[in-house]
Amino acid sequence: MTTALSAPTALREQAARLDADDPLAPLRERFLLPPDVVYLDGNSLGPLPAAVPPVLSDVVTRQWGTGLIGSWNDGGWWEAPLRVGDAIGALIGAAPGQTVAGDSTSVQLFTALDAAAALRPDRPLLVTDPGHFPTDRYLADAVAGRRELDVRRVPPSALPDFLDAEGHRVAVVSYSPVDFRTGELYDMRALTRAAHEAGALALWDLCHAAGALPLDVDALGVDLAVGCGYKFLSGGPGAPAFLYVAHRHHADLRTPLPGWTGHADPFALAREYTPAPGIARARIGTPPILSLLALEAALTAFDGVDLTQVRTKSLSLTDFFLRCTEELLTPEGFTPVTPADPARRGSQITLRHPHAHGLTTALARRGVIADMRAPDLLRFGVNALYTTHQDLLTAALRLRDIAHEAAYDPTPPATGPVT
Repeated sequence: MTTALSAPTALREQAARLDADDPLAPLRERFLLPPDVVYLDGNSLGPLPAAVPPVLSDVVTRQWGTGLIGSWNDGGWWEAPLRVGDAIGALIGAAPGQTVAGDSTSVQLFTALDAAAALRPDRPLLVTDPGHFPTDRYLADAVAGRRELDVRRVPPSALPDFLDAEGHRVAVVSYSPVDFRTGELYDMRALTRAAHEAGALALWDLCHAAGALPLDVDALGVDLAVGCGYKFLSGGPGAPAFLYVAHRHHADLRTPLPGWTGHADPFALAREYTPAPGIARARIGTPPILSLLALEAALTAFDGVDLTQVRTKSLSLTDFFLRCTEELLTPEGFTPVTPADPARRGSQITLRHPHAHGLTTALARRGVIADMRAPDLLRFGVNALYTTHQDLLTAALRLRDIAHEAAYDPTPPATGPVT
């Protein structure tokens, strides 16, 4: 019989062994992680990559401070949205010339949804996930209202049957491969294929997937995709988002926000809008250079990294945390929500507890940063570039102790608007 004391010993030995055998362990040095902090919230905001501060200092003091307006040419500022877009494209399996970076995720998503609907003008339905992130749902409604479409909210598991019945009426289906609350991973290949068999377009929100697992958007036949730069890509708070549009749609792509930088000849300042060739037509306004170049620097954390190895380690980390949960946390009232099946798991583990908010607040005071989603979900994001198995064991042990000792406020006072 295993005693309560021996379980942590076995877990400590397993964590040490897995970390010692980790081929990605040196990559942790590419991040400026605070000492004595276990950071498990990179699925919300990635930590600071070591490459970013010197680049930002150079951009501010030399390129802007000395180069002034000439840095639009001499510093490559003007080309940055396409250059950074291609760098992100390499991480999501996109050939060059199909991805652009800049603007917020919401702007990119609105652009993608509206452009996709315009590519199927004879179809009246826009399909999205009822459990999608709120912005995705809000913007689906906004685009539907603008284009006189009807929105259907269909869970990913029900999409094939829905398309069998209504597919001939569907313009675009909009999903995320990873549920932002539970960490469940959906089958992008199968859902994209189902959309195409119905003649619809497939649009994917990659915010919780880009940089966390191999995606292969070209090989999967994805039509459009968007994603943020501040989660697994660690581009900084509010980092620019990206938009991917497959080459085959470029000639017919019409965006709802035809800004001057997306013009075929932007500095001609023409009276009428003529879209630029290729993905450049999806540019809108003047690019946010400071944040865009910070994102570009952050992406160098992936230099020489095989995303297959990233995925392998991510699954090892989440497997280990599920074991920690079973042995340490389930007896204290925590229930795993994330699927145990590795094929259905993204790069996070979500646990359910009625006092999620109070527990994450207390956990942060003990040096472990995770987050919660109302009303009762605790989320633990892992990033294989810097997370260790020891990090996860530390988190589980501290969370167990807090729960066992009832060392938390079940209804903690708000410390600010962000949870």
